[in-house]
Amino acid sequence: MRISHIPLRLATGAYILNSGMSKRNLDKDSAAGLQQMASHAFPQVMDLDPVRFGKLLSAAEITIGLTLLTPFVPSRLAGLVLGAFSGGLLTMYAKTPGLTEPDGIRPTAQGTPLAKDVWMAGVAAALILDRKNRTKIKEVKVKDSKAKESKVPAPVKAGGAALAVKAAKKARETKKSKDHKDNKSK
Repeated sequence: MRISHIPLRLATGAYILNSGMSKRNLDKDSAAGLQQMASHAFPQVMDLDPVRFGKLLSAAEITIGLTLLTPFVPSRLAGLVLGAFSGGLLTMYAKTPGLTEPDGIRPTAQGTPLAKDVWMAGVAAALILDRKNRTKIKEVKVKDSKAKESKVPAPVKAGGAALAVKAAKKARETKKSKDHKDNKSK
């Protein structure tokens, strides 16, 4: 996990974990209300008993929160899990009547609590898309002016070009120095 991912994962994971923990003991009416809201986007949830739905929702949120908070879980995987979760919330926001203005995007007063969850989609995208900025160098054989082969680093990525140039110069200087010492000893 990269250091820059820690604040993203910590804030989001703690928020979702807390939400899941608070839903552990939902009463039947509260669970039925959440189930009704979810059914606008996912009608199949109405096949579940409301109490079971509440327990499954709680377990899912706790699992997602812990996934984000666990340091050995790769950030890309944590981002994919968070992306699926936030995608579900945003689908529910978009499909539930009365939560959006007539344009279907801007939230109404009732939709604002769900619309704010778009930040989780942003965090998920950051975790998924962030790439490690590693420059890989491989050696290639080139012929110098005396028709001898020598190994010179070549960049795999454009960012490694400067390193390759420096390494090639150093290799030439080392070779010149060695040739100069050999000529003096003769």
